[in-house]
Amino acid sequence: MTPVRIAPSNRAAGVQIPIIPIVAGWIAETPGTISLGQGVVHYGPPPAALASIPEFLATVPHHRYIPDAGLPELRQAFEGKLRDENGIDAPFERRIYVTVGANQAFLNAVLAICDPGDEVILLSPYYFNHEMMITLASAVPVPVDVDERLQPDLPAIAAAITERTRAIVTVSPNNPTGAVYPRATLAAIHGLCAEHGIYHISDEAYEYFTYDDVRHFSPGSLGGEHVISLYSLSKAYGMASWRVGFLVAPEHLHRDLMKIQDTVVVNGPAISQFVGLHAMREGRGYCAAHLPSLARVRKEVLARLAAVSDLLEVPPATGAFYLFVKVNTGMTAMALSERLVREHKVAVIPGETFGVRRGCWLRIAYGSLREKTVVEGMERLIRGLRAILSP
Repeated sequence: MTPVRIAPSNRAAGVQIPIIPIVAGWIAETPGTISLGQGVVHYGPPPAALASIPEFLATVPHHRYIPDAGLPELRQAFEGKLRDENGIDAPFERRIYVTVGANQAFLNAVLAICDPGDEVILLSPYYFNHEMMITLASAVPVPVDVDERLQPDLPAIAAAITERTRAIVTVSPNNPTGAVYPRATLAAIHGLCAEHGIYHISDEAYEYFTYDDVRHFSPGSLGGEHVISLYSLSKAYGMASWRVGFLVAPEHLHRDLMKIQDTVVVNGPAISQFVGLHAMREGRGYCAAHLPSLARVRKEVLARLAAVSDLLEVPPATGAFYLFVKVNTGMTAMALSERLVREHKVAVIPGETFGVRRGCWLRIAYGSLREKTVVEGMERLIRGLRAILSP
């Protein structure tokens, strides 16, 4: 009898290894490291939301499944939020789905609109999990470089569209660059998608995080049956570990999205959704109360980076809590990042994982820092860069 060949799938083999666990491993092996790596905020969920847990235990039959699309009360609350804050009219019954974070929302969307071999345009540098999920779905990620200001290059995007293109993905405010895309740019991409009969997937997980009087814009407010919008409670409400995201899709995808939701996860955790509902009742003011502190941290980071312009370049970034900087070296970003952890106890994320193949780029995340820790973190980073690049 011919022996069975035990081997992993080609699908999984073709996907990059997630960088966050790799960097976390370096940090675990280097106690005392300050992380400028993972994209989380320094605060947790609203106290009132956490205080609702006894109510959940007493009133919700938590030994049972909840509706696949999520708690109706949470979806209805999100419908109101979309209408009031984003200018999007999306009846919750057939257009809003609660997912296990915005990552699952993106995966559901790709599975609903793509067949094997179909193409999805990503603006590079891209959010690495988007590229990974497209590949896992047996579709083809098509990177299109942004311009020198980290803004979308509209002619390049248009030139990348083929007969196999199914969607263009925008992330604004952006991970990893911190760039915020203007309304006119997003409207142009919205129109380009409508013209070609493809979807516009708009990831808006960082919608509340903008600075210097810059405003966030939701392409879904322009209408049309081709916009898919993704949101999350992880950032604004400090609920990263609770895994509550939202997928807002055209009604014609409803049946297929329900198939996918039921297959992948059935429903997200009921307790997370219940806490998320009470967090949303606190409103965006909860995040707004933390933004002044975050803005001061951002200002300190920018000032310290400006003082070492011989070492690196810092393109404009007015959103999220990231800076994407180009280091003046021929070293790979992966090698530089590992040395910064092991030799100088400061962690950043290397640009290769975001699809950058030219130059040495690093993502600096400052959302988890407090004002008292940002100084030490930046001093370690700058000392480390000077020591490594000009020993």
